[in-house]
Amino acid sequence: MNTPHASLKSIFGLAAVAGAAAMSGAAFASDWSDTAISYRSGSKFREPFNSQNVGKNILGLTHASGYKYGTNFFNADLLMSDSKDPSTVGGSGAQEAYVVYRNTVDLSKVTGKDYKFGIVRGLGGTFGFDWNTKNDVGYASKKRMLVLGPTVMIDVPGFLNVSLLALNESNAPVGHPSRYTYKKHAMLSGAWGIPLDSSPFAFEGFMNVIAPKGADEFGDQTKTETLFSGQIMLDAGAVMGGPKGTFKVGLQYEWWKNKFGNDASGPAGTGAFAKTPMLRAEYHF
Repeated sequence: MNTPHASLKSIFGLAAVAGAAAMSGAAFASDWSDTAISYRSGSKFREPFNSQNVGKNILGLTHASGYKYGTNFFNADLLMSDSKDPSTVGGSGAQEAYVVYRNTVDLSKVTGKDYKFGIVRGLGGTFGFDWNTKNDVGYASKKRMLVLGPTVMIDVPGFLNVSLLALNESNAPVGHPSRYTYKKHAMLSGAWGIPLDSSPFAFEGFMNVIAPKGADEFGDQTKTETLFSGQIMLDAGAVMGGPKGTFKVGLQYEWWKNKFGNDASGPAGTGAFAKTPMLRAEYHF
């Protein structure tokens, strides 16, 4: 019989294979591409309804590429908690696989017209999905979410994209008899990668402000969720005389209030408000 631990590894493996297939197809017709494996670690993660700090080690696979009409972004994380976020296996921390895919279509590339004005570099539309599975004792998330909406590309060194996305989200946690679909809701999302002048440092990250999504699976009203995740990264490979943009190290900080829409001032408590510093390393190929 398959254990939850083995099942989660199999699911993450399938997600990684699917991502690799998507990346190979995107790379075949791409104008540019960047693929990276990453590791990050912190000891002050939080989970709703859990008042303890949780330690996590996170392995990531990321791919970004540009094609004739826009850009692709794919990220798969395997998040491994310590025993303060227990798993259904018992005696160990929970494991989670979280996959994100976004495709942004550039309106100027589709129409051949210029949409640059003021601080705006261009306009477009973004669609994609979030997918996760986790084997923790309390909730065992199985999130499925589709996203769609307009994107504004800001004229900065590197990139800064701001999107207003409509979200269609559902979940099937332990203890709930069927998949539950939340009320349709909106997310204001920003993503950036900005070099710091001519230095080997860059400021990278994303920020999401997510509107309430109605009542949750158990009848409690959700709250506005705010997630900031930013990192200062050093191009360590270039500093040491190697190829530019290959090996990066840095510090990351995550500020997450009302995590997953849970009210940090309500029953979910301090576990729904995370302030998490991390160490981060990336290898690009």
